[in-house]
Amino acid sequence: MRMNQMPAGEKPREKLLRDGPEGLSTVEVLAVILGTGTRSKSVMDLAGDVLAMDARGLRYLAECSPEELKKISGMGDAKVCVLMAALELGKRLSCLPAEERVRIKCSADIANLFMERLRYEKKEHFKCLLINSRGEILEENEVSVGDLNSSASHPREVFSPAVRRSAGSVAFVHNHPSGDPEPSAADINSTRRLVEVGELLGIPVIDHIIIGDGSYVSMKGLGYIT
Repeated sequence: MRMNQMPAGEKPREKLLRDGPEGLSTVEVLAVILGTGTRSKSVMDLAGDVLAMDARGLRYLAECSPEELKKISGMGDAKVCVLMAALELGKRLSCLPAEERVRIKCSADIANLFMERLRYEKKEHFKCLLINSRGEILEENEVSVGDLNSSASHPREVFSPAVRRSAGSVAFVHNHPSGDPEPSAADINSTRRLVEVGELLGIPVIDHIIIGDGSYVSMKGLGYIT
């Protein structure tokens, strides 16, 4: 079947954008890399031919020479270069050392991480930390930058990256430009709302740290997060 004859929702590129690359078959991944087919062969058929070069599949492709790939009808210099470059990226990624991640064991770990970065800021910076099951920070997201008195923290913006990265839990941190870390009524209400949303999503909130000038407050320590 030609690509333009496929239902829109089944085209590899559309599936990748909708479901992520892990939702594609190996042939579909190859089709996205190759981009186009030929006048007589769809890109899916071309990808299938490439994968079927040898019973070892991808393992064989990783060792292929340009000359071997060019033996397949439709594989010209441009497609061979793109495919070999993609395979080389995969090899280099597999050789990278394991990433060292910051592990959160207590509220002080979060405070120490952000104190010098946020204590002198003139606006409120509201950040969300995505944390895996081992207590390691997967990602740091700045949700919003507010004025001197407030910082928007809508649950949709806050939890969207956590859902995308399949985070095991989240922690929040924001600063008070006044230097006084004591939580306001708005801080308490937003924390309670975020905790409720986290419970509904199955992504617990482990703490919300408020940074002041040289001091901090843990909303968990105050009993607002159980």
